[in-house]
Amino acid sequence: MNEAIFQGEVMGRQPKRTFLEGLERWIDEYDVASQIKAIRPVAAYIGERVILGQPTLDKAREMARDLRKRGRSQSTINNHLQVVKRVLNLAYQEWGWLDRPLGDKLRKKSPKNERHVYLTTVQLGELLQAIPDQHAIEKKIIALAALTGLRQGELLSLELTNVHGGRILLRPDQTKSGKVRVVPVPKDARPWLEELPFDTTYAKLRRVWENARRDIGRPDLRFHDLRHSYASLLAQAGESMTTVRDLLGHSSLIVTSRYAHMFEAGLDDIGTRLPSLNAAFCDQTATKH
Repeated sequence: MNEAIFQGEVMGRQPKRTFLEGLERWIDEYDVASQIKAIRPVAAYIGERVILGQPTLDKAREMARDLRKRGRSQSTINNHLQVVKRVLNLAYQEWGWLDRPLGDKLRKKSPKNERHVYLTTVQLGELLQAIPDQHAIEKKIIALAALTGLRQGELLSLELTNVHGGRILLRPDQTKSGKVRVVPVPKDARPWLEELPFDTTYAKLRRVWENARRDIGRPDLRFHDLRHSYASLLAQAGESMTTVRDLLGHSSLIVTSRYAHMFEAGLDDIGTRLPSLNAAFCDQTATKH
């Protein structure tokens, strides 16, 4: 009987697991395509010997400090920390590998002065028109990114079982937050979902994207900017910040607050929709006279 089994089954203690064991189990049991770019460097930094628990927290905080010293953006740092948080949360909530919750102890700072690019409807049209007909599948994926706010990995993981009426229902294993998310799809785009899963690859989609942004003179664009553009379109359509939070799958309104300036234009309209009480003051003045 090995030591882990002895401690776990005989002594009634939780066997010690490493962070890498948790990471590997997460990858085996869930669709992590949308986070693979962060998973690799996190695995390399934390290594094989760090025990799942407080040592993982300490190593993750050390990683965040090192990334900050190297000038990495807060968004990149948060993406790395999210990988660790996810493993810690699963280890406690689902696998029973931890006897106390530790994921919430790993804080992610809100990005400051984060670069946000919002494409207008006209600009989105120009971008899509720059994609040749032979890349129709990639063109539809790029359009859906702007019309649903889904991340690249979420779009490429879609299956027919994700479609319910005119909505996309993402399972917990498909989302960054690990929570179910329901997103409506515009009527004109719904026929595209009949082609799921999309017959393309990350590499091919990347080439089509880079060629299109180059052809319209916008080599600065990132695929993630389509998600920001979706938030902008929702705000222009009059949707509330809480609705935007839910559709984007944000963990809290604090995350969504980066788009707060988009909702300022609708504040004055609220005043015009409230009832007028001026008549009551006019009646009161008339009575006094």
